[in-house]
Amino acid sequence: MLGRMYDGEVCSAARTLELVGERWSLLIVRNAMFAGMTRFTEFQRALGIAPNILTKRLAEFVEAGIFEQRSTGGHPEYLLTAKGLDLKPAILALTEWGDRWAAPDGPPVTYRHTGCGGKVALRLECSDCDATPELSDVTGELAPWAYELKYGTSASRS
Repeated sequence: MLGRMYDGEVCSAARTLELVGERWSLLIVRNAMFAGMTRFTEFQRALGIAPNILTKRLAEFVEAGIFEQRSTGGHPEYLLTAKGLDLKPAILALTEWGDRWAAPDGPPVTYRHTGCGGKVALRLECSDCDATPELSDVTGELAPWAYELKYGTSASRS
C-alpha cells in the first residue's frame, strides 16, 4: 500500500497531494464547492462512499483547515474555508484535462461565470509579460533553498 507522505519530495504539488490526493478527496471538495453539499449524508448519498472513509476524509480536511465543521441542530455541517475554496482552479484544471482525455461522450459539466453566464476556462499567463505561453514553453526551476534541501548542496550555475 502506498503511503500518504512524500517525505523525499521538495515540491508543493507533493505537499498538496498529501492533503487532497487520496481517492474521494477531490470529489468531496468538488461536491461542496459546486453542488453546495455540507452534510455527511449528502456526500455519502451522492458519492456512494463508504461511511468510514468519508468520516476519515472529512476529519482530515477539518484538521488541515480545508473544511470547517459546524453543528446546526445536532447535525454537523462541513463548510469549505478560504483554503478549501482555493482548490477551485485545481478542480477546474483536472476537469479540463478529463474533458479532453477521459470523456468519450463529451464534457459532462460546464462551469459558468455567474456574472454573465459565459463558459469558464483556465489559461496560463506569464506574470512578467502577460503572454499566454504554450505548455511546451513552461519549465520548472527549484528555488536555491529547495535545491539545497533536496540535494544537500548549493545550486551552481556555469
